[in-house]
Amino acid sequence: MSKRGYISRYLLLLKKLQQKPYASFKEIEEYLDYQFQFLQQRDDHLTIGFSQRTLQRDIKEIDVMFGITIEYSPRMKGYFIVQKSSENMNFTRMLEAFDMFQSLNLAQDLTPYVHLEKGKPQGTEHLYGLLHAIKNRYRVMFTYEKFYEEEFSQRHTEPLALKEYRNRWYLLAKDCGDGSIKTFALDRISMLQISNHIFVVPEGHNVEEYFTFCFGIERPNNGKPEEILLSLSTHQAKYIKTLPLHYTQEIVMENEDEVQIKLEVFPTHDLYMEIMSLGEQVKVLKPKSLARKVAEGHKTAWMKYEKA
Repeated sequence: MSKRGYISRYLLLLKKLQQKPYASFKEIEEYLDYQFQFLQQRDDHLTIGFSQRTLQRDIKEIDVMFGITIEYSPRMKGYFIVQKSSENMNFTRMLEAFDMFQSLNLAQDLTPYVHLEKGKPQGTEHLYGLLHAIKNRYRVMFTYEKFYEEEFSQRHTEPLALKEYRNRWYLLAKDCGDGSIKTFALDRISMLQISNHIFVVPEGHNVEEYFTFCFGIERPNNGKPEEILLSLSTHQAKYIKTLPLHYTQEIVMENEDEVQIKLEVFPTHDLYMEIMSLGEQVKVLKPKSLARKVAEGHKTAWMKYEKA
C-alpha cells in the first residue's frame, strides 16, 4: 500500500473513534471499507488491507506519528482514544485538515464548486524544521525582515513554540541578542539554519500560560492584562457570540439595543486593530485609554475622507 493509503487509514481510524468511542473491530472495519470507496475514485490502486493484526500495527504507528494513544476497553468491548483535554484542539484541527484535503482531492474539477483564495504559503515550509529544533532544543539562526524596516537582520534564537494566528504562523523564541522572548513571523524568515547547540528552556516557561491573556501574538514584557468592556450592536453581537473574540469573553449585559461583553486581555495593537475593524458596530467602554485611542483612529480616518 502507498504511504497515502497508510496515512488515510490512520486518520480515518482516528475520525471513527472520535465520532464513536469504544467502537468494535467490526464497526471500524465497516467504516474504513465504506470510506475507502470514495478515496478509490481518485486512486483505484488504493486498497484497505485491514485485519486485527493491521489494527494493532496501526495503533502503534499512530502513537509514534501523532502522539495519540488508542486502547481497548474490555468492559466497553471497543477501542477508544486516550486523550488529554489540552490535546483536543490540535487533534480536532488535524482531522479538520484531513477532511478538507479529502474533499478537495475527490473533486475532479474544483472550479465550479470551490473557490480558493490565491496566495503563497505563509512560511509553512519552515514548520517541520522548527518543530524538530523546538522538540530537541536546538538553537536556530535565520535572516529576518520586519515590515517596517528595509534592512534584514540576522537572528540567533532559542525556539520555544509555534503559534498560529489568522492563517499566519509565528515562532516564539528567546532572542540570544538581548535575551528577551519575541515572536517572529514565519513568512518573514529566510536562510533558516538549525544548529547542534542545545539550550536550556527557561525555568517555569509554559507556552499556554504565556499566551493566556494575549489577543493575537503580542504580549507586553511589562504590564498586566486589563478588563476590556465593549458595547456592541445586537447585529454584530450575533457574530461575536458564535465566534468569541477571546476565550475570556463574557456577556455582562444584553437588551434589544445593545450587548456588552467583557474580556480580560492585554490592550495590544492586535486588539486595537480588531476593534477598529468592527467600525460603528462597537464602542469601547473600558479602559478609557483604549477608548481614546480608538476614537482618535476613527477621527483620523474621517479626516481623510472629509478632505477628499
